[in-house]
Amino acid sequence: MRKIPVPWSTPGEAVLYIVIVLIAIGTVNIFSASFVMAAQQLQDSYFFLKKHLLTCLIGLICLIVASRMDYRRLPRYLPIMIVAAFGMLIAVYFGGIDANGAKRWLRIGIIFQPSEIAKLVAVIMSAAYIGPRIEKHRLISLLSWPVAATGMMAILVLKQPDMGTAVVIMAVCLVLYLPSGIPLRQTYGLLMGVAMGVVYLVYAASYRTERILAWLDPWTYQQTSGYQAVQALLAIGSGNFFGSGLGRGASKFLYLPEAHTDFAFAVLCQEMGFLGAAVVLVLFALLAWNGIKIALKATDGFGMMLAAGVTFLIVGQAVGNIAMVTGLLPVTGIPLPFISYGGTALVINLAAVGLLLSVSRRGKKGKAHQEDQEEKEALQRLKLVPPTIDQ
Repeated sequence: MRKIPVPWSTPGEAVLYIVIVLIAIGTVNIFSASFVMAAQQLQDSYFFLKKHLLTCLIGLICLIVASRMDYRRLPRYLPIMIVAAFGMLIAVYFGGIDANGAKRWLRIGIIFQPSEIAKLVAVIMSAAYIGPRIEKHRLISLLSWPVAATGMMAILVLKQPDMGTAVVIMAVCLVLYLPSGIPLRQTYGLLMGVAMGVVYLVYAASYRTERILAWLDPWTYQQTSGYQAVQALLAIGSGNFFGSGLGRGASKFLYLPEAHTDFAFAVLCQEMGFLGAAVVLVLFALLAWNGIKIALKATDGFGMMLAAGVTFLIVGQAVGNIAMVTGLLPVTGIPLPFISYGGTALVINLAAVGLLLSVSRRGKKGKAHQEDQEEKEALQRLKLVPPTIDQ
């Protein structure tokens, strides 16, 4: 059976190409979803596009730097990263920028969202603890410092309040523990704890309870807490197979709140149709597949868990956002990686992809290829083999 031809030769190349395509789709979608609001409220149709392109440039620089660094050095700087993450989250609580009743942003020269940084720090912490223990066949327990530290970060984020991001921070940590061989009683305890925690968080604040009711029956609450969900479903349904065309969707005319951020996928479905939505879903599926392949080919436990954690961080948020926009989950405010507008999220996601590429470059196949290249160069210096055309 013949293999389907693909434009990449390694999982790392696949991840890079997929991310570039997602960014291109996201850039077009962000401009289309935001130019009406930007023109009416900011007198500049290109306002969000220009900021997004600048963020893309910064994020791509972070990707290149992260991909070229040796990921195995990260544990050395982990204490600094943890202190910085906690420091920023605490600073938000006391001096963050207040917007829509929440303090989620911090201004230190530039405006950024520390909770997005905490997501990646949670992945690195968990991988640094679990990876070496897998290699040495040592006991892995939920009663460990990464779980405690991640839990405290999640609580600080929950206080902002931002339940969706707090859940993501905790999830990227705990998901790495589940397949790592924790005791069965801890697995059962974790599942029970998660169920009890969700029930508590839902009923601890009245607006969360309203969101759950609106999720179960959005049409009954279409003028109040279910308005966003109903408008998103109307946008998706009106897209049909090929969509209404780029820039021609009606939802951007202030019908759908957060059209260029959390609900960007709804605008994409309306203007690019089922076909465009299917392309995005396939791209994220390919990203997950190649991310898992990179994790399995890692030469050490830390690299394996880091690659797995980064893959879940990106693809997990994509699944959560798409499920939220399509009504499969309540509205939580989780952005769609590379498609939704958001400066800090885009930079952190691209930096995380860079770490994934760093693991790929030093994986089993990459290491063997590097050794072959070094051997060829040594032989050429001795003039035992002729140089090839590409050299």
